[in-house]
Amino acid sequence: MMKNLADTLAWQIEAAKLPIPKREYRFHPRRRWRIDLAYPKFLLGFECEGGIWVRGRHVRGEGFISDCEKYNEAWFLGWSILRLPGPWIESGYALQVVERALKTVENARK
Repeated sequence: MMKNLADTLAWQIEAAKLPIPKREYRFHPRRRWRIDLAYPKFLLGFECEGGIWVRGRHVRGEGFISDCEKYNEAWFLGWSILRLPGPWIESGYALQVVERALKTVENARK
């Protein structure tokens, strides 16, 4: 069993032989915000969202508002951040999202 959702998704990505993302990538020049899994050359990131059913930090008021600020600032810097809930990661669906996103950004560069 993986220790957390980001580890699980990173393992799935590696097993699928996709490009390896940077872990806990600090994307903002001043703030300490990090993206769980990032492809800096594409300005593409993935946030692994846990604690959905147990009122974790991401779904409680203050945490949700903080995440909105983080994701908006990422967008202002040109990043695309896709949010991947735990059940998607556990089922393997998140890996399909990652594959599709990588194909989309690679095709946009052609």
